[in-house]
Amino acid sequence: MQTILFVCLGNICRSPLAEGIARHYIEANKLDVTVDSCGTGSWHIGEPPCENSIKVAKMHGIDISMLRARQITLEDLAAFDLIIALDSSNIASLLQMGCPASKLKKLGEYGYNGEDVPDPYFFDGFEGFEYVYKMIDECVKELLL
Repeated sequence: MQTILFVCLGNICRSPLAEGIARHYIEANKLDVTVDSCGTGSWHIGEPPCENSIKVAKMHGIDISMLRARQITLEDLAAFDLIIALDSSNIASLLQMGCPASKLKKLGEYGYNGEDVPDPYFFDGFEGFEYVYKMIDECVKELLL
């Protein structure tokens, strides 16, 4: 069984979307993969995903409301086969923590020419969440299928 960890900054918008989307494809395709998500920062530990991430996922038939934010640990670096960062700053933080480069990839490397998945909070309104959902969905599909 392969294990994959999705990592963003606060674990309330991008990485829980990636986890939820991945779980959807894993279940639909009966894949032997386990996924989780976390953030590099500690600001949102224990919180559910943000309202707009829950809403956009639900619009696509995925429920992420039960997920709770957590911060990455050194144990995670050893426990997961693949650590998928959502952007370049997450990559830098993970490398600084000692994440083995051989385990570390950026989600945008799977179908988006290595682009960062932007933080939807820097968009005006809900359309940023739709854009980020679409990008994550395409990349996760490329990663898993």
